[in-house]
Amino acid sequence: MKSAIFKKIMVATDGSELVKQAVKSAVEIAKLSEVKLYAVHIIAIGSYSIIHSLDEKWKKTMKKQLMIKGEKATAYVENVGKAANIDVESVIIEGNPANEIIDFAENNDIDLIVMGTHEKTELQRFLVGSVAENVIRHSRKAVLIIKGESADLLLDSLLKFSGSKTL
Repeated sequence: MKSAIFKKIMVATDGSELVKQAVKSAVEIAKLSEVKLYAVHIIAIGSYSIIHSLDEKWKKTMKKQLMIKGEKATAYVENVGKAANIDVESVIIEGNPANEIIDFAENNDIDLIVMGTHEKTELQRFLVGSVAENVIRHSRKAVLIIKGESADLLLDSLLKFSGSKTL
């Protein structure tokens, strides 16, 4: 049952446990649509404020480690896709995550962007924003957000359950 709606699908992955459900959803949609899936990982070196104070050797080492993380994140998508007989192309890009996700989708005629999201408190969203929120606001492409439960929400639940104010 090939879909006429989605011809190209991408999943943005940071390799976290919370994104795994988004990967599974993207693979399932790609399988139902009989289309290629793009696994996109963004290396956000600029988000590490310490990077500006490091010498070139340390910057190179940090970038290499972030690249390894990206390769692991996209390899996970490839493995899930392979198990479902889906063609997956991995892409690793350096830059601002939201901007790069939007640009990749625009430049590659992506029909659907699938992303996981880390639940954030209102204060966290105000202070640092959300990649998913920025993609939703600025992308002209369809965006599917798969919610994940963050450690903060889990901690809040544990505190409520225990009746404690702090652990």
